[in-house]
Parts: sequence; C-alpha cells; structure tokens
Amino acid sequence: MSERILHSLDDYETLLRQPRVLLFKHSPACPISAAALDEYRQFCAELPDVPTGFVDVIADRPVARGLAERCGVRHQSPQAILFEAGLPVWHASHDAITCEALLAAWAPRC
Repeated sequence: MSERILHSLDDYETLLRQPRVLLFKHSPACPISAAALDEYRQFCAELPDVPTGFVDVIADRPVARGLAERCGVRHQSPQAILFEAGLPVWHASHDAITCEALLAAWAPRC
C-alpha cells in the first residue's frame, strides 16, 4: 500500500502533488470509524498501488481541521475524500464508506 500518514498540513500539500489520491480520516475512538477503516483497508488491499493519505483525527486534530478549511469539504469522521489535480471530486462519510463505494469512486471516468 502506498499510504502516507499525515502529521502536518505540509504533508497534506505534498500528498496533493499526486494526480489522484484518496484521503481517509479516522477516529480511533469511534466504532463507526472502525468499520469504515476496515472498508478502507479492504480497498487498499484490492488496489495496493493507489496513493492514499491517512489522518488520525484525534492524534492530529489540527491537521484534520486544517484539511477541511483548505479543501472546502466540511470535516467529518470517518471521512474519505478523493482528490484529482489537488481538488476534491468525491467524498463520503460514516456508513457510506464501503470498499465498493471507494472502488467506484476510484474507477476511471469516461
């Protein structure tokens, strides 16, 4: 898996240099987030070369909040955001984060 754990907004800016990247925000204190994390991990196992970013919203709260300000997608946890050319083009939160939804979001567009 090509996952990058984000500990700063500089890490976030570096991550966005990828043409396409999936960002996952996770709260280790939340059972819904734990279920979403399982789905995210399944996605990563199915597509191990996809560049991803991971934020622990408790350990790195300023990063999680700063991401919302910079990308314009309201903060939620758990949350998955797909970026293309540095811009958010898709996002999901809570129970909407499934491996199937992540695979569909990542699939090439015609």
